[in-house]
Amino acid sequence: MTISKQQITQYQDAGFLVLEGFAEAEECDRLRARAEELVQEFDPAEVVSIFSTREQNRLTDDYFLTSGDKIRFFFEENAFNPDGSLKCEKEKSINKIGHALHDLDPVFDRFSRSEKVKDLAQAIGLEKPLLAQSMYIFKQPNIGGEVTCHQDSTFLYTEPIDIAGLWFALEDATRENGCLWAIPGGHRRGLKSRWLRTQDGRMAFETYDAEPWPEDELVPLEVSKGSLILLHGLVPHRSFENRSARSRHAYTLHLIGAKAKYPADNWLQRSTPFRSF
Repeated sequence: MTISKQQITQYQDAGFLVLEGFAEAEECDRLRARAEELVQEFDPAEVVSIFSTREQNRLTDDYFLTSGDKIRFFFEENAFNPDGSLKCEKEKSINKIGHALHDLDPVFDRFSRSEKVKDLAQAIGLEKPLLAQSMYIFKQPNIGGEVTCHQDSTFLYTEPIDIAGLWFALEDATRENGCLWAIPGGHRRGLKSRWLRTQDGRMAFETYDAEPWPEDELVPLEVSKGSLILLHGLVPHRSFENRSARSRHAYTLHLIGAKAKYPADNWLQRSTPFRSF
């Protein structure tokens, strides 16, 4: 797949770009099947870590903070009964898998380092792009949690800002099952906050602009299976809860420019350097 100059202009203007049919249906099915295998191999008795964007500081634990170069599993907030037991089977309770699928799993590595992904990164101007983070997101039926409005550069900050998020729809994503929403041109508003490692080893938000996001400007990005949504690191985006009976599986990959500085107080740190294609 090639990306046109007009599409690059659209990306630069809006802060996001939808590329329909970027991934073949077979590629999507392969990633879904591999994620299912990984979940089957995961023993939830080993650790319980809950992912939440509403209570990020409180619920963040060492299992999460040391996952930058590992494959780990995080549960939905609403997956548990009051006694701590799962409401349903683990396959329907996981929020996401992160954060080094692209490095540690051959199926995800092959997809993430494909020529078409490499060509796209170069087309949008990422200089010597590095693969920084990957996530498999389930958006489970009935209990899929919301992701509040945010900028990716809040969590993966570089100096200068040089990051792109690649969001691959492995199933159709609609308003009903929790598609992405974004604010066109919102990347020009600057960085509103950073999520930092503090000196005592905890996490905290450093706020630069406390003005709430104008969420009335959000537009839905409803896409079909195989589509790619390209996101500028500063574009505000979110997804709502999934209360439908259909899941909304997606795979995300974050790329950064090799020449940009990646600070040591970013939450995601690794024992080995980021790798390129």
